[in-house]
Amino acid sequence: MWRCVFLAALFAVGFGFMTGGLTDIDSHDAAVLGALKYAVQTHNNRSNDMYVSQVTEVIRAQSQVVTGVNYIITVKMARTSCRKGRDNEVCSALTDPQLAQPYQCKFSVWSRPWLNEMTVLEEKCN
Repeated sequence: MWRCVFLAALFAVGFGFMTGGLTDIDSHDAAVLGALKYAVQTHNNRSNDMYVSQVTEVIRAQSQVVTGVNYIITVKMARTSCRKGRDNEVCSALTDPQLAQPYQCKFSVWSRPWLNEMTVLEEKCN
């Protein structure tokens, strides 16, 4: 039995895949975009700013298979001219650095799609 486990682990490492390890993924993947949208909405809801912030650039996207999937997404964010509470308004990030106040965030989002559930586990912005 232990030989099978050892061989499976050796096979996984040999091909660059390790169960539970972080893997770089395409930032345009639908699941990544869904997790990022959820993280940004949560971020804006928690923020004391009266204006909505949005992603200006995805720096890195990773996934980790657990009981579900953890998405670790690092992005550049900036303020928009849209006030919170105006959900149907189309917003774009401000271009003036003084107004946009650009910053970087790293979000960790746990997704369990079979339960239609997402949770922001970590949010670090600076």
